[in-house]
Formats: sequence, structure tokens, C-alpha cells
Amino acid sequence: MPTASPTTTIWDREVRTAVDRLTKAAENEYYNPYKTFEWPDAIEPDAKWLSDDLLSVHGTDLAGELTEEQLRLLGKWESINFYSLNVHGIRELILEVVNRIHMPGYEVPTKFFHHFVGEENEHMWFFAEFCLRYGGRIFPDLTMAFPREEFSADFENFIVFSRILIFEQIVDHFNSKMAADGTLPETIRAINRIHHQDESRHIAFGCQLVRAVHERLVAVGDERELAAAAEYVERYITLTLHQLYSVEAYRAAGIPDPLGFRARVLAAPQRAAVHEQIAGRTYAFYRRIGVLA
Repeated sequence: MPTASPTTTIWDREVRTAVDRLTKAAENEYYNPYKTFEWPDAIEPDAKWLSDDLLSVHGTDLAGELTEEQLRLLGKWESINFYSLNVHGIRELILEVVNRIHMPGYEVPTKFFHHFVGEENEHMWFFAEFCLRYGGRIFPDLTMAFPREEFSADFENFIVFSRILIFEQIVDHFNSKMAADGTLPETIRAINRIHHQDESRHIAFGCQLVRAVHERLVAVGDERELAAAAEYVERYITLTLHQLYSVEAYRAAGIPDPLGFRARVLAAPQRAAVHEQIAGRTYAFYRRIGVLA
């Protein structure tokens, strides 16, 4: 199915200004990822792979059920799960953006789309490289698509750019924390630091696109689409957060009944506050532009 194009009036002056500014920044900050990283033969045996407060069991009583060795292994495998989610998420968003490059109606953002696709391809490479070198595998993609009715081209753009923005903002919460965590090995800090540096541009770009398309939806005034947009955003944020709780990671850490353990961790009352912290910037943005109440 060909990608539906938006009306050219969507991209206002703020989008055009952001595209020019971020394109210039991408050109000035370009680096060669294939020569940037040093890949040691192995991660130190007793090293942390994930910041303590990013573990899925952090703050819950379930952490006390695990041995020190299980907690260490959980950090390793939740780290592999996190980078695997990045590999799969990046592949999806690259496909969506490539389908819009140089298509009618996308003349304004295409200028930055080229940098976006190039940088995201490089991110996918170094996250996959980490998983394969130090975990021996990439966890499978378990993403489920939400069934949707037929909506307008503007609505489809809102969904696509929202999926990209939500994913990037949640991932960036982890990147910024691990980049600054001096208890982690330098290899782990470096890939998170580089990703955070690039994602700051991508998030700024995404915020402008989502805002502009949503303003178009509001102007058209289709209440069915506006309600569907709000529902989709809520569901996609929740789905993205829940992907951080990996049965594969629990199993690899030697935790009995990994499926049941995941359900118990997700149900732990302390995790609601953690979710608000991880996705707080995302919720605030969608409230600010009037998508969420």
C-alpha cells in the first residue's frame, strides 16, 4: 500500500526551522560508528550491565527473592533485551521513514529524514553488535500490532511519528542514565552516550512533527480520530513499557517460572511510579499538545 501523503500545510514555520537547525547539527556532529567504539573480548565477569535502578525488579519485594548471582544475570539479560528492543524498534521506524522520503507532501522533513535514517541504521548496527558479541543472540521481536480502522492520512502520520517519538523518549531515559553511571563498563556507557547524543536531535524533530500533525487533526475536528489518537498513544506507551519485562531475560537469569515472575513484577505496586518516571516526559508532551487529558 503506498504511503498516504499529508497536505503541505501541515509543516509550519516551526517544523521548517527545526529541520534546518537539526540538519546542520547532524552534519556538524557526524562520526563514524564503525571506528568509534572499542569492543573488548568480553565484559568483565563481575561487572554490571545495567544501572541498578533500571532493573525491572528495582524497588519491589521480588528483588529480595533473587540471589546476588540471579540479580547480576538479570542485569546482563535485561541489558540484552533492551538493546534487542532497540534493534527491532529501529528497523520498524526506518521502514516508516524511508516510505516517506521524497514522497509528495514530505518535501520539508525529507531534508532531515536522510540524516535520521543514516543515524538510525548505525544505531541498529552497534546495538546488534553488542548483543551478538556479548550475549550471543538478539532476543526475538514480540511486538504486536494494534488493529485499527481506516483513518485519514493525517491520522496515519500521527500514529507513525508518535510510535517513533514514544519509543525514542522511553529508550532515551535508559540511555541518559547508563551514559552517566560510573559503575558500568565504559563500552556500555559509550554506546548509551552516543545514542543519547543522536536521539536528542531525533526527539526534538519528532516532537515538532507530532505537534504539527496533531494540530492538523484538531483543525479538521474529527472527534472519532481525536479519540482514537489519544487511545492509541496511551496503549502504545503501556506496550513499550511492558516490553522492558522480558520472559527471555528472566529465564536466562535462572528465575523459576519466568512467565509467572513477569506477571508478579508487572503487578508490583512500586512499578507504577517507575513507569511514570520512565515515561514522564512522554506523558507530559502529549498532555501539553492536548492529546491526553
